[in-house]
Amino acid sequence: MNDIVFILSELESIGEPEYLKKMVHFGIDTSKAYGIRVPAIRKLAKVVGKNQELSLLLWETGFHEAHLLAIFIGDYKKVGEAQINAWTSDFNSWDICDQACGNLFVKTPYFKPKVFEFTQTEAEFVKRTGFVLMAEAAVHLKKEPDETFLSFLPIIERGAYDHRNFVKKAVNWALRQIGKRNPFLHGHAVQTANNILAQNNKKVNWVALDALRELNSDFVRARHGL
Repeated sequence: MNDIVFILSELESIGEPEYLKKMVHFGIDTSKAYGIRVPAIRKLAKVVGKNQELSLLLWETGFHEAHLLAIFIGDYKKVGEAQINAWTSDFNSWDICDQACGNLFVKTPYFKPKVFEFTQTEAEFVKRTGFVLMAEAAVHLKKEPDETFLSFLPIIERGAYDHRNFVKKAVNWALRQIGKRNPFLHGHAVQTANNILAQNNKKVNWVALDALRELNSDFVRARHGL
């Protein structure tokens, strides 16, 4: 407990009131935050080192920056399904969601079943988690077979109809990252985007059009040899 008190005191001491205002502008919940830039939290995480027990205790404090620090010092090898479920249910900001997915959740054996589970839920940040896991997997899991990502594309097609900001942006992100993974998946991602457009629903067109803008760019096509 003394460690927690000391760390919270350290976090409070490096908080920036002006940056706290910027966090609000970025759409981050600051109801329990100090206003600390991520690089500063990562620097503190290096000093603390990996510590799964401390990570869980920090999460329980509910402070935004303590959540980030908990993610950065957590040990993905010790992250179980119960922790994924508990933390995801606590998400109230996109940055916490994205950092947890990219630094911890996607590295666990549970990432794939959680994609299917979370993308079927109604809670905005839980649903976002499912799509962020897709995007992070497409970038980081080099050995994951193409079949995994093909199975995600129908979910993306359905997810495009969720108009909530934090969901639709994650749907778009997942589609773009899958399409950039390799030439084979590029073609399927482009087809998924075209399927979305074919529904002629102006409210969902952004997800597809923005994805196509990147997937059909000269840079991406040249990288894939298209």
